[in-house]
Amino acid sequence: MTEQTFVLPDVGEGLTEAEIVQWRVAPGDSVAVNDVIVEIETAKSLVELPSPYSGTVGELLASEGSTVEVGAPIITIGSSDAAAPAPAEPVTVPEPTDPGGAVLVGYGTGGAVSSRRRKPAERPVEASVGVVAKPPIRKLARDLGVDLSAVTPSGPAGEVTRDDVVKHAEQASVFRNIETPAWGEVREETIPVPAPAAPAPVADAREESIPVRGVRKATANAMTSSAYSAPHVSVWVDVDASRTMELVKRLKASPDFADVKISPLLIMARAVIWALRRTPMINAAWVDTEDGAQISVRHYVNLGIAAATPRGLLVPNIKDAQAMNTRELAKALESLTLTAREGKTSPADQTGGTFTITNIGVFGVDAGTPIINPGEAGIIALGAIRQKPWVVDGEVRPRWVTTVSGSFDHRVVDGDGISRFIADVASVLEEPALLLD
Repeated sequence: MTEQTFVLPDVGEGLTEAEIVQWRVAPGDSVAVNDVIVEIETAKSLVELPSPYSGTVGELLASEGSTVEVGAPIITIGSSDAAAPAPAEPVTVPEPTDPGGAVLVGYGTGGAVSSRRRKPAERPVEASVGVVAKPPIRKLARDLGVDLSAVTPSGPAGEVTRDDVVKHAEQASVFRNIETPAWGEVREETIPVPAPAAPAPVADAREESIPVRGVRKATANAMTSSAYSAPHVSVWVDVDASRTMELVKRLKASPDFADVKISPLLIMARAVIWALRRTPMINAAWVDTEDGAQISVRHYVNLGIAAATPRGLLVPNIKDAQAMNTRELAKALESLTLTAREGKTSPADQTGGTFTITNIGVFGVDAGTPIINPGEAGIIALGAIRQKPWVVDGEVRPRWVTTVSGSFDHRVVDGDGISRFIADVASVLEEPALLLD
C-alpha cells in the first residue's frame, strides 16, 4: 500500500489560503482520479477540488470550517499496487455552468467531474456518494438549518434544487415539534404551579463574534489598503435622467431586447465607457515598481459591477466592455448579475478590472463616497432615480432625477479630469443620443 498526501493547491489566482467547507469523502472511502473530494471557499469563490489520486481515503488532515494555507496537507489517499477490481458505475454530477472556474493548476479536470464511486449494491447510494447539490445550494441549506440528507431532490439528474431546500425549510418551520399525543387513561390531573423564578441570564446573548474569513476578510483587506494608500477625492452632480428613463422604456418594448433585462444601469454603463474614452486617465492605475512609481493607462475597459451577494461584496467585471454594442452589454450585465447572486462567480471574473460602477440606487440611496477598488483609479455610484421638481425652460416640472457620485485616486488624475468625466457621464444620462457619435 502506497500512501499519497494531497496538499491544498493554488486554484489559479495566487490565493494564499482557503476554508474547508465540506468534505465529500470519509476515511475508508474509495476514490478515483477527478472524483470530487472536498469543497473549499477562497476569498473569491466556492471551489470543488477533485482528487489527483485513486485509492482509499486514509486520513482527513483538516477539519470542516478550518482555514488552511496553500501547500498544507489536507488528505491522505492510499493506493494498492495490486490490480483492483473494476469499480461500479460512477454517479455523474451535473456539469457546472462555468467549468473553468474550478480548474486546478497542475492536473486539470479531465472532463466532467464525477462524484465518488458507488459502494456495493447492499449499501444505499446516499451513504457512499452523499447528497448531490451545488455549492450555493449547500450554503443555503446551512443558512436555513436544513439537513440535505432529509430533502427529497427534484432536479433532473437527482440533485437537490433551491426550491427543494426552501420548501423543506418552510415545512420544517411549520411542522417542527408538532405531534398529536394519544389520549391518556387519567381523565383529570392537577399540576402544581411553581413560584416564578428570576430568569437566568443568557450568556453573551447581546453580542456574538463572527470570524472574519473568506470574502469578508478579502474585502476588508482590499478596502483598508485602498483607503489608506490612495488619496480619495469625491465629487457628485444631480442629473435629469428623464430621457434615460424614456430610452429604457423603449428598449424594453423593442423586439430586439425582448429576451434581455433592461435597466438604467445599462445606460449608465454605456455612459461610463463613453466618458472613459474621452478621459483615459480615469481608466488608469497607480503602480509601484522597483524603479519607482508608474501610471498604467489601459486602452480597454474591463468594467466592474459591485454586487451584493450572500457571500459578501464581489466585484466581477465585464472584459473588453468597450467592444460591445448595447445588446451585448445588456446580456453581459444580466449574466454577471445572475452568476454573482448564485455564488458561481469565478476568480478570473473578479480580476483585471479597470473601473467600477456601484448601483446604490437599488437600495434607495441617493449618493455616496465609495472606496476605490484596488488596482483602479476610480469608482462611480448611480443613485436612486426619483421624480422631483426640476426647472425646464423656466418652468418647474416633475422630472426623473438622480445623483451621480464617485471617488477617484488623486495621485493618478487631477480635479479637472475628474470633473470632466463626471460631467460627461451626466451628459449622457441627460441625453443618451450622445452615444450615437
